[in-house]
Amino acid sequence: MECISLHVGQAGVQIGNSCWELYCLEHGIQRDGQMPSQSVHSLDDMSLHTFFSETGTGKQVPRGVLVDLEPTVVDEIRTGAYRQLFHPDQLISGKEDAANNYARGHYTIGGEMIERVMDRVRIQTEQCTALQGFLIFHSFGGGTGSGFTSLLMENLATDYSKKARIQFAIYPSPQLSTAVIEPYNSILISHTTMDIADCTFMMDNEAVCMLTNNTAIVEAWARLNRKFDLMFSKRAFGEFTEARENIATLEKDYEEVASETLDVGCFAELGLVRPSLSRA
Repeated sequence: MECISLHVGQAGVQIGNSCWELYCLEHGIQRDGQMPSQSVHSLDDMSLHTFFSETGTGKQVPRGVLVDLEPTVVDEIRTGAYRQLFHPDQLISGKEDAANNYARGHYTIGGEMIERVMDRVRIQTEQCTALQGFLIFHSFGGGTGSGFTSLLMENLATDYSKKARIQFAIYPSPQLSTAVIEPYNSILISHTTMDIADCTFMMDNEAVCMLTNNTAIVEAWARLNRKFDLMFSKRAFGEFTEARENIATLEKDYEEVASETLDVGCFAELGLVRPSLSRA
């Protein structure tokens, strides 16, 4: 049973970049798609075939397509650490973005690219033996994320009407909004996909940024430590010595991980704390 992931627009592509990295880590797949013979993950593990297809040389290739109407974000994957994981035809980009305009993403600029994307989707489906459906990652606020996603899902509903279509969408936040027309884009895509999406998992853009904000988490640890210190100073409970040590250990572990993986460069690569996440 296979699922095909479709990552649309800046937000969808950036989420896809992170998702496929996690999939590889979960199944012991290297950045070039190879699985080392000494890997603890068995090649008989059928779960990886849900998201990966295997070539004749043993390389694992994602079952997915990443598309954006402008090349910047897709180029980051083409030149990034996992550039060898994807087939070049899976990374599709145009030369002109939708400029936060639903109509440009759905009718004009997007209309010129839809056949190219659907051809790649058909190739992906032909490699499946029991396709279950499509996972669509995008935003509601951007022109590509709203307009082109609507057009893409309309085509999926026509060509693969019996397959599930599940959305994972970033919903715009007023505090992080970069365009005044984001609410209009959101209404238009909601209206278009209401009858053709089987399920939608929505994530508030501001909430996502808060969860991935290193500073906010550090501040939360500081507040928790202060409360423990106050209670410990009053000798409220004898077991607080051990509890305080455990909290200190957890804080130290977090700081070590944060310094290695959650630096500014990593955030820029993930794109989750950038206000522009909801743009496309």
